[in-house]
Amino acid sequence: MQSQTIDPAKTDLNHHHAAEVAGGHHEEHPDHRIFGLIVFLIAEGMIFLGMFGAYLAFRSTLPSWPPEGTPRLELLLPSINTVILISSSFVIHNADTAIKKNNLKGMQIWFGITALMGAIFLGGQLYEYSHLEFGLTTNLFASAFYVLTGFHGLHVTIGVLLILSVLWRSGKQGHYSNEKHFGIEAAEIYWHFVDVIWIILFGLLYLL
Repeated sequence: MQSQTIDPAKTDLNHHHAAEVAGGHHEEHPDHRIFGLIVFLIAEGMIFLGMFGAYLAFRSTLPSWPPEGTPRLELLLPSINTVILISSSFVIHNADTAIKKNNLKGMQIWFGITALMGAIFLGGQLYEYSHLEFGLTTNLFASAFYVLTGFHGLHVTIGVLLILSVLWRSGKQGHYSNEKHFGIEAAEIYWHFVDVIWIILFGLLYLL
């Protein structure tokens, strides 16, 4: 019977691997969550881009836009809403800056203000809807207006809920810190996306 020779190098390697497993060591994997969020927002942006293209196509094919008899949109309230929403982008950025300085309380305050500004924007949009002199099926312009602003309003609502969920999670000890703040960054990036889309919408619907 032949005796089996044991390789000392392999034995040491196996012992080292067993020690790593026992100690809970594991290979670090890169965090692709932000990349995934950006891909998602690009997809959402393509949906909006298709809507913008359809709106411009409608506008270019009709002899007059809005169609004759369509009441003109008021600019005061939408302009105020626009200022509120654009300002909220700077506010939510302060929250991200605060958490990177390990200032959890500051982050919570800035996020709370952002959520309030988003809610005010939605309230202003509902007020505008209730005072418009045309409905969803009045004409092509009216339909496009409600679909575009309504779809954007849905995204603002999701953004406010996302911000509130981050605020709720921030109440758990150690959930967010200067080293662990993905939820805060994700909410900020999403909110900036919502703001950019509104700037384009405001220009198309109210100014162009």
